[in-house]
Amino acid sequence: MAAFERHLFVCTNVRAEGQVRGCCAGKGAEAIRERLKTLAAERGLKGRVRVNSAGCLDQCEHGVTMVVYPEGVWYGFVTPADVEEVVASHLVGGVVVERLRLKEGCLNTKGCEHRG
Repeated sequence: MAAFERHLFVCTNVRAEGQVRGCCAGKGAEAIRERLKTLAAERGLKGRVRVNSAGCLDQCEHGVTMVVYPEGVWYGFVTPADVEEVVASHLVGGVVVERLRLKEGCLNTKGCEHRG
């Protein structure tokens, strides 16, 4: 079997209720992951693109968060309404959905405007 062209990891981590940063599971991550898998299969990407669940990606305040490799593109604040665009634009067309892309200054830094 050939290597996958892309891996998309969707954070489905669950954190205790009341956590300041929130969690992706509480923002509908599992439904988003399932829809991504369905649409990827419908678009003929099975065997070429792999959609996986991920544990905590440590971007909780940006949830639902996902990352696409090998490009290393991080998406945040993803909603069910965004899923078709991500599949069509990025997974099929190779074009990053810039409006969902997390800024470099928000990745792994306490200086992010979204951190409380």
